[in-house]
Amino acid sequence: MRYSTLTRRYFETAASAGTLDGAGVRRGEAGSRAGGVWVRFDVRVAPGTGLIEEARFLAHGCPHTLAVAAWVAEQAAGGPARAQLPEDVQSLRRRFEVPVEKLGRLLVVEDAWCAALSAAPA
Repeated sequence: MRYSTLTRRYFETAASAGTLDGAGVRRGEAGSRAGGVWVRFDVRVAPGTGLIEEARFLAHGCPHTLAVAAWVAEQAAGGPARAQLPEDVQSLRRRFEVPVEKLGRLLVVEDAWCAALSAAPA
């Protein structure tokens, strides 16, 4: 399969991969490794501001899954802590040139993000 330049860049660098610990971290995940796609986000929200200080992800899946999760974590920093992706799934599909048959993988990314932002802070 051919991947777009953007997909390759985020897949290869994955600068926001990892975990966060400590007070104020929210964690959510979706999918399953056995099912071929799993994503977890850790999000730290600044107290009193409702803004995301930083976000990290872990993922198991295809390069599209990892690239989109990395992009979401990167784009979220500084934004409002809402259970909503920085960009809707169809826009992400187009941005990363994800084949329509892989749309379900992007929905797992969305579910993990929503789970993290809906979770109570640690």
